[in-house]
Amino acid sequence: MARVSDEATVPRQQEFAHARGSAVPMLTIIGHPNPERVPSQLRLVGTIQLSRTSPTFTQLSDGHPRPLGDRYISRSPIVVKPEDGSVWLIPNDKIDVEADGRLLSEPTRFDRDDLERGVVLLLHGRVALLLHLDSGLPQQHDRDLGLVGCSSALARVREDIRIVGDLSVPVLIRGESGTGKELIARAIHRESSRADRHYEALNMATLSPALAASELFGHVRGAFTGADRSHEGCFVRADGGTLFLDEIGETPIDTQAQLLRVLETHDVRPVGGSTTRHVDVRVIAATDADLESAVRQGGFREALLQRLAGFRILVPPLRERRVDIGPLIHHFIRSELDSLSMPELLRPVDEQQAWASAATVARLARYHWPGNVRELRNLVRQLVIAGRFQAEMSLGSDLEALLRPLDPATASAIAQHNVDLQAQETLDPSGPQGSRYRAPGEVDEDELIATLRQFGYRLAPTAKALNLSRTSLYALVEQSSRIRKAADLDRDEIEAALEVTGGKLTAAANALEVSAHALKLRMRALGMSD
Repeated sequence: MARVSDEATVPRQQEFAHARGSAVPMLTIIGHPNPERVPSQLRLVGTIQLSRTSPTFTQLSDGHPRPLGDRYISRSPIVVKPEDGSVWLIPNDKIDVEADGRLLSEPTRFDRDDLERGVVLLLHGRVALLLHLDSGLPQQHDRDLGLVGCSSALARVREDIRIVGDLSVPVLIRGESGTGKELIARAIHRESSRADRHYEALNMATLSPALAASELFGHVRGAFTGADRSHEGCFVRADGGTLFLDEIGETPIDTQAQLLRVLETHDVRPVGGSTTRHVDVRVIAATDADLESAVRQGGFREALLQRLAGFRILVPPLRERRVDIGPLIHHFIRSELDSLSMPELLRPVDEQQAWASAATVARLARYHWPGNVRELRNLVRQLVIAGRFQAEMSLGSDLEALLRPLDPATASAIAQHNVDLQAQETLDPSGPQGSRYRAPGEVDEDELIATLRQFGYRLAPTAKALNLSRTSLYALVEQSSRIRKAADLDRDEIEAALEVTGGKLTAAANALEVSAHALKLRMRALGMSD
């Protein structure tokens, strides 16, 4: 994430540091044959004997204490012992214990750095736990504000939302791409007195400099070539409500001056117009950029930054709140299965392995998720779709490769691994004669995006040009945090693109950076004519 250096964030940073200093170790259930047990937590205030029957974990959904309870986990306990800022784990020969994918056969010590990162434990392949530090901030799951997770970091974000929600001050949300900044903006809107008024969202990164002012402030007929009718901008449409400006750092410098004036005066003048309209709009902005550096380099106006940052919320990346991964996985699985009318796949099981096994959850929890929650959601969607007719949702070789760090040495290992896996497969008749598919790790994100753009985001010719299997391409697209998915587009965004492009579907698809076919399908799903 871009470094945040402004003085207003210092109290929050000090609070995080204080929380780390007073944190205690905790075990959290992140995978279980009964998915309702995710998440459940146990604070380690002393040595425990961990087995099927004891101790009890507090189930956060209802507050009830329950033991692990899985019949395949022995009653003979393993020992978990906090000691001087670290935790010892002493296994036995009755319960197989993996820690971050490594089978433990002797007493193992996890130091504070391990606990701050979070250690993924897998018991007998049946229950996944995260051993981590927790600051003890209260969790109010009856008021989760639409944000899924049980980490202390997310609890602080929820508290920030409650603090600022009922005010009308502008809010600046900062965090890496994919961390859920728009979800936070919507939560702020719901917590405000404007909750029953209009919520408008605009991604500044999708607009050209020529169109940014028109989308924000509107234009009158004849204001510029192609303006054959007047157009209301976002400020007018959001009058009385909330306007969310995503990727605010991408706002053209000339438009920044106009935006600052509107924030100061609440008066909007459309492009080409001679009169103004007074509006009452609460602005929430978001960015993953280092706006302070942009100010120093002349790319962002300092006065606008200060005006937008009436209150600041810092969203930590998913790798810094690893305990949220398990609850998010189950949340996204439920959502996808509901959309497929197959919710029964996530039913609790006893004898057999769960469809969404703890081993799969543990594998996903060990990944560092550079694309954050968006990347996790997209990969879970891929897993559900691919595994809905199978006995167990599991990672294929392509997806397994994508979950590995792509430094040069590892990328080479991934490529060799996939070549070995494909050694017995039939050559692709559509690919170059006598050659095999490339491994996913051989295609970097820049090459992937450039090729997609070259072929208008059509997947078939892109796969052929990159010499990838269709499955590998789908997985790479789902994993990328820089590639937009048609399923993520909302009605307002599509309508804005169509209006700007004169209703031309292909041009709108190019502006939205999706394929025309995918855009057409998304419009049908939203009940829009195509």
